[in-house]
Formats: sequence, C-alpha cells, structure tokens
Amino acid sequence: MAGAKMVERQSGVALWRQIADRMRLAINNGDFDQTGMMPPEMALASRFGVNRHTVRSAMAALAEEGIVRPIQGIGTRIERRDRLRFPISRRTRFSQGLGNQTRDLEGKLLGSATEVAPALVAEALGLATGSLCVRLETVNSADKRPISCGTHYFPAERFGDIAAVYDRTRSITASFRELGVPDYVRRSTEISAIHAEGEDMRHLKLSPGAIILVAAAVNTDLDGTPIQFSRTRFAADRVKLTVEPEAEAISGSTG
Repeated sequence: MAGAKMVERQSGVALWRQIADRMRLAINNGDFDQTGMMPPEMALASRFGVNRHTVRSAMAALAEEGIVRPIQGIGTRIERRDRLRFPISRRTRFSQGLGNQTRDLEGKLLGSATEVAPALVAEALGLATGSLCVRLETVNSADKRPISCGTHYFPAERFGDIAAVYDRTRSITASFRELGVPDYVRRSTEISAIHAEGEDMRHLKLSPGAIILVAAAVNTDLDGTPIQFSRTRFAADRVKLTVEPEAEAISGSTG
C-alpha cells in the first residue's frame, strides 16, 4: 500500500469507508503478506491524512467483516483467507466452479415470486411485454461463509415450478434437469463492481462500504432459447471472477 492515495473529502463517501475500501483492497492484493499484520494506527492515519479515530472506525469495519482481528498488546492481525476463484465460461456452474476449493457448498432460497417480467428481464429472456416470470432470491455459502446473493428470473410458462424444485434441490442446475433441461450454456456475462447495500450487506455479512462484484448473465438451452437471467452479487474479498478463454460474449464494466 506504498504511496496510498489521500482520501477524497468532498466525495460524499465517509472517510472511514474510503479507508476501509483501500485497506481491504491492499489486503486482497497481498500487500501485507510478509508480516501478516496491519500497520499501526498512527502510521495509517499519517498515510491517509486523517486522525486515528477515523482509522479506528475503518479497522472496526474490517474486523466486523472478519478480515482483520485486533490482538491486545500485539496489533491487528490479518485474517484474510485466500479468495475463491469462480470461473466464468460457456458452461458456468456454481458447484463445479467452486467444488474443488471448498468442503461444503450450500444454496438457500430466500424468497420467490411470480410477476410480470421487468423490461430488462423481458428483453434478456426474449419475452413479450406483460409476460410472467418466476423470480428467485438466493444466497450461496462456501464452508458456512456466505459468498454470493443472486436474483434469478425464469420464463414462468416453462419454469412455473422452479421455486419449489430449487427449494428442495438447492441447485439451479439440478432444478433445470428436473424441469426438462439437461444441459444449458452461458450466452453472455457482464461484470461490474459496486458498494454493497441493503439486504446484500445483511445476507453476505458485510460492513458499509464493502465492495461486491456483480455478474449479470443470460443462460440458454442448447437450442439457443433464453431460460435464465441472473444478477449475482459476490463479496469481492471472498471471490475473484475469472473469465475462461472459451467464454463467449463476455463484456466488462465498472460502476
């Protein structure tokens, strides 16, 4: 984190959040791997041009996320775990992408609804205006640690029962299989980065200011018919998204 950029006082973002973001990024980049400890508060305060109380608030947020741990009389130890690698390819699957990196993967249904497809969803799924879709809200965990929240849309005419099937199987791939789609492929993925807020913070157990990676994706059956539009939010300090060489129609943006 040498030569850390000074915080922006007129940005509208609290100073402690800016500092927490930059320290989180530095930890993820391995800047402190040689010592495994964070610099002292005074050193960080001088580096960012703020007082110790502001640094202390940033460190408290990182401690709440489980990224660092203060140890009396020693300092603040980094508790960073290696981020999971989630590959995005033509055949992206949650369980296959993470299965060899964790012992326990779990999907949970938070809620579902059958509703008129929003314009963006209707366009992605090739549905006529006013068509119904099924929306699933999910959270996925690896070794009991939440790593992603997802909002998934499916054409209701074809997948009207998918909520009940997913609640039982805890897998979209298994749900598709039971509902007559033995295989499917990724048509497009768009990746962005934003600050976590609202329900995502609660379900992913993040503090204010944490960064999440957003993957908006469309899946199709093998005939090329769209069957799923998803917006999946990943905790950036726990997962890194990697685009595989054979991936099709991948585009990226930041926001």
